[in-house]
Amino acid sequence: MTATDTKQLIRVGHSPDPDDAFMFHALANDHLDTGEFRFTHELVDIETLNQRAFEGELELTAVSIHAYAYLVDKYLLCTCGASMGDGYGPMVVAREESTVADLANRVIAVPGKLTSAFLALRLCLGKEFDFVLVPFDEIIPAVCAGQYQDQQVDAGLIIHEGQLTYAENDLKLIVDLGVWWQELTGGLPLPLGANAIRKDLGAGTIEEVQRLLHASIKYGLDHRSEALEYAHQFGRDLDQQKADQFVGMYVNDWTLDFGAKGREAVAKFLAMGHEQGILPELIVPEFVEA
Repeated sequence: MTATDTKQLIRVGHSPDPDDAFMFHALANDHLDTGEFRFTHELVDIETLNQRAFEGELELTAVSIHAYAYLVDKYLLCTCGASMGDGYGPMVVAREESTVADLANRVIAVPGKLTSAFLALRLCLGKEFDFVLVPFDEIIPAVCAGQYQDQQVDAGLIIHEGQLTYAENDLKLIVDLGVWWQELTGGLPLPLGANAIRKDLGAGTIEEVQRLLHASIKYGLDHRSEALEYAHQFGRDLDQQKADQFVGMYVNDWTLDFGAKGREAVAKFLAMGHEQGILPELIVPEFVEA
């Protein structure tokens, strides 16, 4: 048996995107002493990670804040690793100009029913809407084509790098949900994603894994050029400048620590979901103790 075999395995799930790659660069490329732990990484889209979290399969996983509302029995939110939209966020785009009110009568391509983008749009519209489930990286093509697998598509709810590239396809912005949320809440960031850790790992393991996650994020921020070079390969259609911009949007001080304002935003987002009858229970978020 090798020394590696005796280490506790921590399976990490995160999205194959520049911001997550930047965040996990130090852990994925052996820039940190992980002590008694061995980390493996699975790169999967966020909606798949949301679904897998119901089985508690991964010890540490990215989840949507929306999905977390259904996972409180299994996972705690890490205080670091958040994706927050601070005056920006998921967007609804369409081929033609229209109003937010018009969206209630449109068929919208969405990246998943458990995404925070979906919950934010539902809150924004204040009512249910017609939607088609489309992989996040196929939403812009679906909007351009006006259909997805023979289903009508009038608009698309875009996440990830689509927020920076939709105009290249001559699409029109209908609403930026990060802007809408900030105006609604008097300046709070829109809580989109977090890293969640399994409760059954025990306090000692939870504390140390969170410490290593924080160290990985800080390493990326302290070695930005190096981490960006690694992250750029996950940028799909992003050039170097846009990859840098995208990472800056979602890996920043909010990512190092939710802070009081970030925690308030998470609690308010979940409470509003319950108030509008979208979430069946009022969820008070639980964070790893510092």
